[in-house]
Amino acid sequence: MPRTSRRTSVFTESLIREMTRVAAQHGAINLSQGFPDFNPPKVVLDAAKAEMDGPNHQYAVTWGATPLRQALARKLTRFTGLECDPDRHLIVTCGATEAMMVAVMTVADVGDKIGLFSPFYENYSADAILSGVTPVFATLNPPDYTFDLAELRKVFASGIKAFILCNPSNPCGKVFTRAELEQIAALAQEFDVFIITDEVYEHIVFGSHTHSYMSALPGMAERTVMCSSLSKTFAITGWRLGYVFADPAFVAQGRKVHDFLTVGAAAPLQHAIVAGLNLPDSYYAGLAAEYAERRAILLGYLDRTGLSYTQPQGAYFVMVDISPFGYANDVEFARWMTKEIGVAGVPGSVFFPTPEHRYIRLNFAKRAETLHAAGERLLKLKRG
Repeated sequence: MPRTSRRTSVFTESLIREMTRVAAQHGAINLSQGFPDFNPPKVVLDAAKAEMDGPNHQYAVTWGATPLRQALARKLTRFTGLECDPDRHLIVTCGATEAMMVAVMTVADVGDKIGLFSPFYENYSADAILSGVTPVFATLNPPDYTFDLAELRKVFASGIKAFILCNPSNPCGKVFTRAELEQIAALAQEFDVFIITDEVYEHIVFGSHTHSYMSALPGMAERTVMCSSLSKTFAITGWRLGYVFADPAFVAQGRKVHDFLTVGAAAPLQHAIVAGLNLPDSYYAGLAAEYAERRAILLGYLDRTGLSYTQPQGAYFVMVDISPFGYANDVEFARWMTKEIGVAGVPGSVFFPTPEHRYIRLNFAKRAETLHAAGERLLKLKRG
């Protein structure tokens, strides 16, 4: 038999999605894969039902149905303050997963380097491998997940073509301050580097923290490729609706990559989500408030267990330190916890480029009753 490609042999299937299957196997509460267990807003559901009886069941324009791009442009201009021409600045993709792949493949050639922070969302390393580029890492240092500017400068000086920035961050929940973003932006301009942002959690930010858009900083609109999705904002992770917002010169090239990757996202769902994008700004404030309540529930139970964690500033994940349990391997611990405690989390090692087995990641994108049920089970982990 001929051999398969080397690139597919150096990474595994997603351990995040694997833990969802392990949770189902053991009847555990799934706090691993980050999807809500509640419905989207009623206006979105009603629009989707109406679309099923409508005419939009064939290919949409490959880079996005016109009504969706127009609604996205209005929303992006409102929140970023930037001009967004629906015909020149946008590519609608099959989720932010595809948006990130389009971004990496458009900015980088095989053999180039891409920078990113560690810990990182596991897809980024796979994106690099599949695109034939080499990742170069800078460290986010716990417990506050701050970066060392001198180390970051070395990464930019190493000849990277682009730097990936997840803000708010999955898995650690960090929200980068404007001052931190300005430091990153200054390096990008000095070394002539693209910044690829993953901003899917832009509206899930807590307390005094504020989400700032890299592309809105002076001199950054032309070199920032913003990737985002509607999945987290409207609780529709299964709809697979994402987008790229970038300079027209990038978009002209990125649309070609997108076209031959997927052709386009589901046409009726593109039309249906316009109803969500037309909701007033109060919707986004309410979204953050609801997630703050969910965060408080889960963290309250973690406080009672005595386990250490870093309070997330944004997104809906928390990294929990499991080192007191003495497991040499976090995957082994996660599987044990799923089977014996009845709660599934993600082994933290999937988010690091080097061996790191101290953490599991839990998510709180769940109904209050789900979080209370999970919390009662997590109390079995209580340290004396």
